[in-house]
Amino acid sequence: MFLFFCLVVIINVWILKIVIIGGGIVGLASAYKLIAKFGSKIDLTLVEKEKEVAMHQSSRNSGVLHAGLAYKPGSYKAILSTSGIRQMVGFCQENDIAFEQCGKLVLATKPVEIEGIKRLYEIGKKNGLKGLQLLNAEESLEREPLANPCPGLLVPEEGICDYHAVCIRLKQKIVDMGGQVLTEFQFRKLIKVPGSQIIIARDGREIETDFTISCAGLYADRIARIFNVDPGMKIIPFRGDYYHLKKDSDVRVRHLIYPVADPKYPFLGVHFTRRVDGSVEAGPNAVLAFAREGYKIRNINALDMSDALGYKGLRNFVFRHKHMVVKELQSSYHKNSFLRRLQRLVPSITSKDLDKGNSGVRAQAMDRRGNLVGDFVIRSSEKSLHLINAPSPAATSSLAIGDWICSEFERINRFKL
Repeated sequence: MFLFFCLVVIINVWILKIVIIGGGIVGLASAYKLIAKFGSKIDLTLVEKEKEVAMHQSSRNSGVLHAGLAYKPGSYKAILSTSGIRQMVGFCQENDIAFEQCGKLVLATKPVEIEGIKRLYEIGKKNGLKGLQLLNAEESLEREPLANPCPGLLVPEEGICDYHAVCIRLKQKIVDMGGQVLTEFQFRKLIKVPGSQIIIARDGREIETDFTISCAGLYADRIARIFNVDPGMKIIPFRGDYYHLKKDSDVRVRHLIYPVADPKYPFLGVHFTRRVDGSVEAGPNAVLAFAREGYKIRNINALDMSDALGYKGLRNFVFRHKHMVVKELQSSYHKNSFLRRLQRLVPSITSKDLDKGNSGVRAQAMDRRGNLVGDFVIRSSEKSLHLINAPSPAATSSLAIGDWICSEFERINRFKL
């Protein structure tokens, strides 16, 4: 009886040491949610290889709040973006972070695309979006006077957000709640010891952990393999280039303005995005990057490039989608090619209206057959959990993804919490 009592006491005071690899918005949101839910039952440390959190996908994106318009009903993307946008708006309101639900206008610039906006309307309704409106050409023009006068779909819940500010606030909350955030900690290797694991950084620092959660974005597949978890797919980096409208440009937009995206791809096409600072951004395209952090055309990493080009899945993808690959390459190398895509949405825009902007790199998983993985994907083992595929709308969905990771963590560790 005494031994049983001691065992109960030990179990009740057992504090699980958790390490989260990756200080992007999903890693931060997951850390925040885990501490909020499990409190003193866990000792959480988040590690990030850069000097500050949110240096990659989390701050190099369009800043759009996605409501779940185009995602397959019942998919994780659909469920978590619908929940995520409401959580993100609430978080911004509670923490005085800039956001605006300015609405999105999807334009059918070709007759064949009219069925596309009707399809999006039906998908949006199934995913629980509110206030969707199919517009005729005159109604579209009334909302966006400079837009191509064509049928459209209004998505009033969508908008813009300062995701970098969200990340900084999440980091502060994690620390205030008792967690640690270690920057310039580049994960190098894993050592398994009886009952736990040791995470070792490139500079030699060590952290002992009972459970590891990887939200490593561009490196998610490689880190999974270090933990002997087969991701079943490879991260292929797609660079997205942006232009900014010049301050003296006569082009003004009231909403986010999008084309009807090709459902064969998870990319939404070049579009106009209002930013929270009042500027307007145009882009991105989606072209294969030659480095996982290849933000410029000339950025080449031999390991990353050979890793991608040696992957049969990528070769299959390029062979099947040659037209799309060439179109995206053209828009990356030739400003006029990019401009023509924008003119489908706003015909009056000219090259003189545009300045070159920043670029981002999308961590897009691809399976061995060359299919772009269209949903969020988690893989797990007894002592680790890996978010393998988390491209857009991961920023919008980050707090909801954090709930999902909490549930998976609790399922795996149900006898330890």
